[in-house]
Amino acid sequence: MPDAFTQQRLVHLDSLATELKRRGLASRTLGGTAPVLWVWHPDNGRQTIVFATPTGDGWLFLWSPDGQQSADDPAHAAEAVEKLLGSATDRPRTDPA
Repeated sequence: MPDAFTQQRLVHLDSLATELKRRGLASRTLGGTAPVLWVWHPDNGRQTIVFATPTGDGWLFLWSPDGQQSADDPAHAAEAVEKLLGSATDRPRTDPA
């Protein structure tokens, strides 16, 4: 059974995962005592890892590159991650640059 801190982190990550799913993104929680959310766009393959971390004022979601949003507003965070990962028409390059 996870401790209270880990449970709180999981609650935040789960709320974000719900919002991401509504936007057509896929996610999976990874890690045991320090869980993170692996998020990917199923159509274009772009992905990121989202961390939930406590701050003096509550919790923050953090993701690369430079993403940061209050965990109090998972819908807004999901919108920012969706924008980062792009749309289905934004296919990754397969030819050498």
